[in-house]
Amino acid sequence: MTHLRQDDGFGGHADEFYEHLVAAHHGLSDADGRALNARLVLLLANHIGDLTVLDEAFEAARASLETPEPRPQES
Repeated sequence: MTHLRQDDGFGGHADEFYEHLVAAHHGLSDADGRALNARLVLLLANHIGDLTVLDEAFEAARASLETPEPRPQES
């Protein structure tokens, strides 16, 4: 069974990927940027083609959005 990879899949070049992602959005409206992101998700999901890996990715992405409950301040 394949699992979502957690290592550096860019071989130390993740910043270059981010630069390409930002460049792809250059000049787009917010709506077009969201549409581009949606299309990228679908293209990359099709490329991965493994529901187990995609479910792990969904879970990891959602977990990164969850904010912990604020801790009570001590008086």
